[in-house]
Amino acid sequence: MNIVLGITGSIAAYKACTLIRQFVKQGHEVQVVITPAGKEFITPITLSALTSKPVISDFFSQRDGTWHSHVDLGLWADAMVIAPATASTIGKMAHGIADNMLITTYLSMKAPVFVAPAMDLDMWAHASTQDNLQLLRQRGVTIIEPASGELASHLVGKGRMEEPEKIAEVVLAAMQSATSSPLRGRRILITAGPTYERIDPVRFIGNYSSGKMGLALAEECARRGADVQLICGPIQRTTTVPGITTTSVESAQQMWEAASHLFPSVDAGILCAAVADFTPDTVVDTKIKREGDDLILRLKPTRDIAKGLGEMKRPDQRLVGFALETNDERAHAKEKLTRKNFDFIVLNSLNDEGAGFQYDTNKVTILTKDDEIPYPLKSKAEVAIDIINHLETLLP
Repeated sequence: MNIVLGITGSIAAYKACTLIRQFVKQGHEVQVVITPAGKEFITPITLSALTSKPVISDFFSQRDGTWHSHVDLGLWADAMVIAPATASTIGKMAHGIADNMLITTYLSMKAPVFVAPAMDLDMWAHASTQDNLQLLRQRGVTIIEPASGELASHLVGKGRMEEPEKIAEVVLAAMQSATSSPLRGRRILITAGPTYERIDPVRFIGNYSSGKMGLALAEECARRGADVQLICGPIQRTTTVPGITTTSVESAQQMWEAASHLFPSVDAGILCAAVADFTPDTVVDTKIKREGDDLILRLKPTRDIAKGLGEMKRPDQRLVGFALETNDERAHAKEKLTRKNFDFIVLNSLNDEGAGFQYDTNKVTILTKDDEIPYPLKSKAEVAIDIINHLETLLP
């Protein structure tokens, strides 16, 4: 595998040597592209000795007009890894500010891109940095977050670059799954986000679902070569990862119509959306005015999407459900697993800190008819990997 390793101006640049060794030891070719600031922290001679390739930093290699082609690098690479990635470089990537060789290479890259941020805690926590990271995620860049997993709940680790061994593990595992995954060429249906059940033109019944878990699942499936049909309720974030076709809906009825239409043509369905169980019996065409001391709403059940698709499921299809519980979690999830004809169900509890709606992390247990597989608190991107790994074992 050909890997472009981008190095930026961070004190963590010295760790790039260990990362190169990890890649080279497993037989991969590494081409280093370093920013001018990066050369202040580690010398190109050291990097060149490890990669057996000249380090690229400037557009022009000689005064005779010889130049480095970022386009050729983008075509040569099977993966691009930027480690360490400073807040400045992340900002430039997010906004297309191509003022150095590293950013122009990124903008020309045809292969998957991985970023390992490195900065101090305040810079990491700043809204601008988090917004830029979110933009990169939406474009399909994998962010290898520092202090991932259970350590993510402790501020002391945030901002620190993840260890080189972990970065190499994530990159190589992702590349291997992308080329050899049983999902390659499969069609996967995923529902995500909340549904909004209208009361009048300005009010609705809804829930706190952000859609983050569903989007992480969709992006992970797409990275493994699946054709993803994503049905998404109202959420703030979108995705532009290739291989994902998004159908936007608002209500439970609209989600049912889209899901029941697509389900017969897919190999598997992952029902991650937080669908409203009830909807107003009557929707008013004009805004309800504040009159009297109270307002009584009469609700009726929505269509049970999971149960309906479970009844439609063929023997060659797989169906995955989610259960967000607050009490008697396993009993409720087991009952749902059987009643809705799921192949397995992903349980998470609001009693677990850092799990559930709005968080970037989740703590889940995969339940089957015969087994329980608990996982520690992880980022939702890592949770998606665990879930899809389990789905792959069940595909016919």
